[in-house]
Amino acid sequence: MRGSVDGYLGSKDITCICLGSSDETYILSFSLFSFGSQLRVKKRGQFIFSLFMLSILKFRGIFYTIKATSFRHCHSWGHNRIFISDKNPNEKLCRVGLFWDLDNKPPNSIPPYEVANKLRIAAASFGVVRHMVAYANSHTFSNVPHIVRERRKERELLYRLEDKGVIKRNEPHVCRVCGRKFYTNEKLVNHFKQLHEREHAKRLNRIESARGSRKVKLVGQYAMKMEKYKKAASAVLTPKVGYGLADELKRAGFWVQTVLDRPQAADIALQKHMVDMMDHRRVECLVLVSDDSDFVDVIKEAKLRCLKTVVIGDFSSDGVLKRTADTAFSWEEILMGKAKKEAVSVVENWKDRDILKRLEWTYNPEVDKKKLNLDDVVPETSGDDDIDDDYKDDRGPWWKLDSDDNGVANR
Repeated sequence: MRGSVDGYLGSKDITCICLGSSDETYILSFSLFSFGSQLRVKKRGQFIFSLFMLSILKFRGIFYTIKATSFRHCHSWGHNRIFISDKNPNEKLCRVGLFWDLDNKPPNSIPPYEVANKLRIAAASFGVVRHMVAYANSHTFSNVPHIVRERRKERELLYRLEDKGVIKRNEPHVCRVCGRKFYTNEKLVNHFKQLHEREHAKRLNRIESARGSRKVKLVGQYAMKMEKYKKAASAVLTPKVGYGLADELKRAGFWVQTVLDRPQAADIALQKHMVDMMDHRRVECLVLVSDDSDFVDVIKEAKLRCLKTVVIGDFSSDGVLKRTADTAFSWEEILMGKAKKEAVSVVENWKDRDILKRLEWTYNPEVDKKKLNLDDVVPETSGDDDIDDDYKDDRGPWWKLDSDDNGVANR
């Protein structure tokens, strides 16, 4: 005798089709409830077998319910165990603004994208980074540092030797867009320009020609591909102007602004931007990347408004900017990652200072008089003053008076 079950657990109606040795078919249909079941048998034959199948189904349902519940509890226990943190979830994180003076502090010897990520990680140690701004004139973006030029010359010489067959690479050049491999850099550059650069230009043309919701859809559709192309192009293609400073900073999340080629134009624009942020209360902590002492007034203004101030630079001059700010880090500490570790103690000191300020009490008589209304209080009079007047005697001190009274009594 064979039996089969049609249906699934969790549904109300389950049908059991019981096949006997003969061609007769016995159908058992029932409805499962919380504490019982209603049984309806269409044919009376094989009733015992039907009850056996019903008991199996009920036991199976109970088993899977217990199993699912146990897995659910184990999963929640493991989740809580892994992700429990000591931080208070109700604690409000400080909003941080990162401002970079590129004219004064450009990333000359280090790749711009790497430096930007290091700065962002260091600033995130003080709170949530809401704004990342960088200002410079056009000369800063078009200029190529001496170290970058030397590296380009060495790379070009190496590629020429590869093309001539003098030097052979152990690993081939890999296209970061499609994954194809080339044994010479010249073939990789030709492949990138002929295929991927044209595809990127087509995508830009389609986005520019589109309007409305279609343009939004195309931007979302091509976002991943365009980001992948930019990362690959920065490593394969040599920028025609400069060394890709603005593009790399934008890729790292900075809002890059170019100002006119005038003296102190970038400093003035950056100072205005910082003051505007303070006026609208968009940041609670200012992180300035500069060595210029012209920003001392802005740092003082931020401290007067009870904002935290952090300065990043080499401080090769008199160090006024470093002394004015709450804390300061050198360029090497940022690149080596020491600033992130030291920022923890700095934040704790800020919290302790805020608590002490709340507990601090100063005496101001004018304010206390207004709070207590001391001018309206009428002085109280008592009978003790009259009693003291009775004992007042102008003849001399009290001890001499007592001695004189004793002498009169003896006589």
